[in-house]
Amino acid sequence: MRRHQFWLICVMLAASASSAWAQDRFKVVASFSILGDFVKNVGGDRVEVTTLVGPNGDVHVYTPAPADASKVADAGLVVINGLGLEGWLPRLVQSSGSKATIVTATDGIVALKSGSGADPHAWQSVADAKIYVTNIRDALVTADPADAGVFRANADSYLAKLDGLDREVREAMAHIPPAHRKVISIHAAFGYFAAAYGIEFIAPLGVSTDSEASARDIAGIIRRIKVARIPAVFTENISDPRLIQRISAETGVAIGGTLYSDSLTDEKGDAPTYIDMVRHNIKALTNALSP
Repeated sequence: MRRHQFWLICVMLAASASSAWAQDRFKVVASFSILGDFVKNVGGDRVEVTTLVGPNGDVHVYTPAPADASKVADAGLVVINGLGLEGWLPRLVQSSGSKATIVTATDGIVALKSGSGADPHAWQSVADAKIYVTNIRDALVTADPADAGVFRANADSYLAKLDGLDREVREAMAHIPPAHRKVISIHAAFGYFAAAYGIEFIAPLGVSTDSEASARDIAGIIRRIKVARIPAVFTENISDPRLIQRISAETGVAIGGTLYSDSLTDEKGDAPTYIDMVRHNIKALTNALSP
């Protein structure tokens, strides 16, 4: 009996300590899953990360839930992409009454233009992803100086991994003949990847999935595929695949697989982390485009 009581007390003390430790962690809200992964890699076990748009979610067309306001209100830091990606977020922050610091992870990135606005998908370049990480590191250091050393060490380790990832992408792309470096994806999410690594992406939709492709747009894509002999078309994890399936059927060009553009997957998927996402995409591209 005494032994049982002793172990019960131990379990209660451990649970109490764990709860207190969790409460002590610095609370960060990230607007979508890719940013959430960056924050986790920099913050480690010193931060509690909540992601508003979760795995396989589309940040372009997200509608905040009532619970999101309380998440933002409880946070000390809110990390956003910026460049017009999260049009729904300013109203959410205002309605939450949050006093959290808002960090724009794309600060310092030279944005690509898309029509009259900016292309927000800068994370598709690994070099730009490193700027995201340094912005997040600096924001955490300022917000929680007691853990600054941990944040800097975690960021250094992760940035070294991103350096290696960038080399992987360049080596993989070098094996694809220049004439084969053309693909069709659903929306224009890969402009930064194209600029960094020399592959042309053509999409029937613009930089936002909220846009719609007209019959004329689709006919133009089909014509271009035939003239340029584009070897592969790809679906995306956040978009309805039927448009790409139609283009594939009308051109006879095979679907090369699924690319991950604006969202990670859950732990059981192909892309639970940013590094997994990039590796999946380069494998899909090289498999489809290599002769």
